[in-house]
Amino acid sequence: MFMKIPTDKLQSEGMARRRFLRYAAAGTAVMAGAVIASCSKDNSKQNIYNDHVDLGTGDIAILNYAYALEQLEAAFYTQVIASPYKNITTSEKSLLTDIRDHEVSHREFFKTALAGVAIPKLTISLSSINFADRTSVLSAAKSLEDLGISAYNGAGYLIKGVKYLTLVGKIVSVEARHASLISNLITLGSFADSKVIDLNGLDSALSPQQVIPVINTFISEKKILAPAFGVY
Repeated sequence: MFMKIPTDKLQSEGMARRRFLRYAAAGTAVMAGAVIASCSKDNSKQNIYNDHVDLGTGDIAILNYAYALEQLEAAFYTQVIASPYKNITTSEKSLLTDIRDHEVSHREFFKTALAGVAIPKLTISLSSINFADRTSVLSAAKSLEDLGISAYNGAGYLIKGVKYLTLVGKIVSVEARHASLISNLITLGSFADSKVIDLNGLDSALSPQQVIPVINTFISEKKILAPAFGVY
């Protein structure tokens, strides 16, 4: 059983969390711009077909993979704020707005940095989520955040360029902060429970082959391809 925390303390901590979330991604974005500026020099331009998108090869494929994830997350949180669930609190809306802004920043960063080798805008379908219901929204948010963290963790070994690995590490740390917050909104104190952290104190990791089919369930056309990683 959790100790009851005074309302004034929760409000104070909520303000601190909002300030922290607002600036958590700032350093990453500044550093990342310089890191991926050379992406277009790689010989990994993707092919776009009638029914699917090839992410490319090598490190470009990993970055496009991350771009696809960020497109999905940005679309989700944009909808959350555009049509808030019933009885959303001012604090929750503020926190979720900060997360939306982070995800949009991540999406736009990858789009700009990848430039000519970026995959196109994906057609995201979120019809399976009831945006009017708090439980539905937060459950979906938790699933997407946990998926994103597992995806970044699982793709790390495929990255050849150290500069790209550093970038991914900085972004996944921001995503982990999001996941912890969402988990705590659902159940206080659950930010690092056994559902996401194993007995060795490690977060989960999923391969692109495991993650991409999940991403594709939210894409209504031009599905993305796992074979782009050259590991099939």
